[in-house]
Amino acid sequence: MNVVYEDNHIIIVSKRSGEIVQGDKTGDRTLADDVKAYIKEKYAKPGNVFIGVTHRLDRPVWGLVVFARTSKALARLNDMFRNGEVHKTYWAICQNTPEQPEGTLTHWLTRNEKQNKSYAYNREVPGSKKAMLHYKVIGRSERYTLIEVELLTGRHHQIRCQLAKIGCPIKGDLKYGARRSNPDGSISLLAHMVEFIHPVSKENIHVVSDVPDDNLWREITSSTRS
Repeated sequence: MNVVYEDNHIIIVSKRSGEIVQGDKTGDRTLADDVKAYIKEKYAKPGNVFIGVTHRLDRPVWGLVVFARTSKALARLNDMFRNGEVHKTYWAICQNTPEQPEGTLTHWLTRNEKQNKSYAYNREVPGSKKAMLHYKVIGRSERYTLIEVELLTGRHHQIRCQLAKIGCPIKGDLKYGARRSNPDGSISLLAHMVEFIHPVSKENIHVVSDVPDDNLWREITSSTRS
């Protein structure tokens, strides 16, 4: 487990593809379980360890997940996520390149629970929720484009669905139109950066994730480094 930040109130972990943040119908061990075990061992804590899940990250996605270590931090972080005070930036390796190198996408998303999939529409339809994100092309390889995404709303599969809607499905994301799967079952989407005001100390927290240990990720992100 890769811990990238911790203090008395919060802990931020860089998740690997395939790990689940919170329990689901599979019954598989969760990242929250691993964080509890880590804290219990590191600090020799007796009894149960408190860990609060503040947000989720899809199972095949890589990157940063913020957990609360106290109930006070959990309550405040929940409010901050709800009010858009936690700023997250994602990197996506996509098939195809958007027509515009930078822009804001606005769609209305509906969710099909049975398929575990969202559908994007250009106008409001019954049962839909407005979804907005800002994107920018920041890198290229021979066959793929690296797109930086800032979420302006938080909807189910939002980045995956909206990028696919403009003809740029994420590499490996068969559910949203990728040509083939990735060998490790991941999709090429990384929760790359998170920034917020600490819910207790009021310091500015700014954390960046390493890129996955993969040749394409290394190649396509090398041009973004100054």
